[in-house]
Amino acid sequence: MRTRALTAVLLALSVTTLTGCAQSVDPIERLGRKAAQRVHHARTPPTEQPYHRRGRTGHLGQEFLPPVVDRVATRDKVVFLTYDDGAERDPRFVDMVRGLRLPVSVFLTDSVVGPGYGHFARLRSVGATLQNHTLDHAALRGLPYAGQRAEICGQQEKLHARFGLRPRLFRPPYGTYDTTTLRAAADCGITALVLWRAALGPTGLTYAHGAPGLRPGDIIAVDPDESTGPSLRERTTRLLRVVRERGLTVGRLEDYL
Repeated sequence: MRTRALTAVLLALSVTTLTGCAQSVDPIERLGRKAAQRVHHARTPPTEQPYHRRGRTGHLGQEFLPPVVDRVATRDKVVFLTYDDGAERDPRFVDMVRGLRLPVSVFLTDSVVGPGYGHFARLRSVGATLQNHTLDHAALRGLPYAGQRAEICGQQEKLHARFGLRPRLFRPPYGTYDTTTLRAAADCGITALVLWRAALGPTGLTYAHGAPGLRPGDIIAVDPDESTGPSLRERTTRLLRVVRERGLTVGRLEDYL
């Protein structure tokens, strides 16, 4: 039954992305949520720390900090699409997310978004989730605690003021961080630092580690702001073709973390 459902989703996705029409499809996010129900009851992998709010301690008195993840430990045939910064505001991408009910996570930087928060309100209204990418896109590693906390907590407050939300997930600019980053993130209410195993750039997909090729659980970062190249919608369409060719579909990252 699950195989038939997955096939139906992939076929519908193929037709929709190739034609560019928002046809009626079995929601991709429904498959992701159903798969997530099993993941949430699974044992936490031994290489990942469970998250507790700062101030709670383990058996040895150590402080628990948010885990850093670039992929999700799952056998579900899902990958996760993430987008950074917020400079590129393609209205057709909003239509795509709406038409496919495509679960995407967008990590926003306040100084980059500037006056464009209205675009992301529309994107959120069609199902995208908004997460934290700092106030000013500063490289955090090596900065003092106060500076890192100001960057992370400051963006939490900005997003709360504009959307009434305080994100759980945080992506450090350039993917760089240190233990101070983890402490500051925990104090700002962050439950996980999200990196990526695969990145979509001008030449296609590249991989931070491991064998090339998408595999279940991979977090994919779509490089932002390629103003001289294909639009965000076009790059995402190309990526979805690769996802489909690998026999995968798109899950909602927030259901798995």
